[in-house]
Amino acid sequence: MDPAGEFTLHIDQVDGFEFRVRFDKDDHPELRMDEPAPLGRDSAPNPARILAAAIGDCLSASLIFCLRRRGVAVTGLRSEVKVGLVRNEHKRLRIGRVDVVIHPRDPIPEEALTECLKTFEDFCVVTQSVREGLDVSVNVSRPAGPPSVG
Repeated sequence: MDPAGEFTLHIDQVDGFEFRVRFDKDDHPELRMDEPAPLGRDSAPNPARILAAAIGDCLSASLIFCLRRRGVAVTGLRSEVKVGLVRNEHKRLRIGRVDVVIHPRDPIPEEALTECLKTFEDFCVVTQSVREGLDVSVNVSRPAGPPSVG
């Protein structure tokens, strides 16, 4: 794959399992995230909910973009994202499936909708990335200071 850009987010622990996400653009507000009990206080969405929101938003935006390119103005679109959680063979919680239902408020001309249904998902960056799998590299830095004595 050819590189096409990059961005960096910063995530800072606030307290316990609550984190603050700072985006790479100054005009984007910070986002709080937290884990449900018993780990966290459930004071904000957890990462699985953020991923589900990203998938639903991306698909909704891709459909709107496709329809607008065909001269169809879309307003009041609503989407529902249902996430099914499963346990893997090691009993670890995972996202097993994501079902998205998109509800346009107003009728859409059949020809435009038929054409968009053929292609709009392919333009959704998040959904297609999740479907294809991501290369995630993880590094844990070691704090500077005296080594622990053991």
